[in-house]
Amino acid sequence: MTAILEINHVSKHFGKFQALNDVSLSVNRGDIYGLIGENGAGKTTLMRLITNLSPLTQGTITLLGEQSTHYQQALKHIGAVIETPAAFKKLTVRQNLKLAAIQHGIQDGDLIDQTIEFVGLTAKKKTKAGKLSLGQRQRLGLALALLPQPDFLILDEPINGLDPSGIVEFRKLLKRLNQERNTTILISSHILTELYQVSTKFGFIYHGHFIKEVTKSELDKENQSGILLEVNDVKLTAQLLDNAGIDPFTVLDDSRVLIHNMTINTAKLNQILVMNGVAVANMTRQEGSLEQYYTDLLSHQGGGKHD
Repeated sequence: MTAILEINHVSKHFGKFQALNDVSLSVNRGDIYGLIGENGAGKTTLMRLITNLSPLTQGTITLLGEQSTHYQQALKHIGAVIETPAAFKKLTVRQNLKLAAIQHGIQDGDLIDQTIEFVGLTAKKKTKAGKLSLGQRQRLGLALALLPQPDFLILDEPINGLDPSGIVEFRKLLKRLNQERNTTILISSHILTELYQVSTKFGFIYHGHFIKEVTKSELDKENQSGILLEVNDVKLTAQLLDNAGIDPFTVLDDSRVLIHNMTINTAKLNQILVMNGVAVANMTRQEGSLEQYYTDLLSHQGGGKHD
């Protein structure tokens, strides 16, 4: 695994307030890394340090092989939407992107239109940014960040204020970016159900301390997420799953088996079991809740509820 971002022993003070305390984490190429923490936990501070919007005084940050105190090329290869997306309200969507293209030295006019289309703003390209809805402004912010075709994208609370259909669209965009363009993404959000849908890895920050890092599969395993089978013969079921290459799975007790893969074709699975003499009493999908995991994690830190 190649690390795109490495953060080692980073601390940050604002006067007497310690925003970050000895934080270390790494984001690998291809990750969608979900950064989780309540307001004031230090997520935005960390993102500002990575992008040089705030000076680093303690620890080291390495981005695309360069130290943050001596960035030369790294910032040219990242896109970021931190706090409010920066767009000129009196300029249209296309004019905003044209201006960004000039700043990045991009000559390709087609790239501007492709980017507008990618974020779903083609119908609004002649609309002034100030007249856009919140969801459309978020898309414009994303378009501005995507225009230089970054290897690494940093998004701070990008789905705040979006309506449910806007959130679903945004989720699809992130997955497309990650899968079609191989863009690595660092994303923070309060909406944990959404972070669970898109992220491959999670990092938890609490009061400036980095308390845990977990991959999605590790989280699912701890959370007992997967396809739950209730059968009359767990030994035979385990054998059949093994033969069919369906793994990983856990035998929970003498009548239940949990398959830790949510993408399996359940009809086909049922057919395999029944044809080989297993009586399937029940087959249910259960999703482990990231919110529950987070709440449990905080209770061990002496923390209360998150907002």
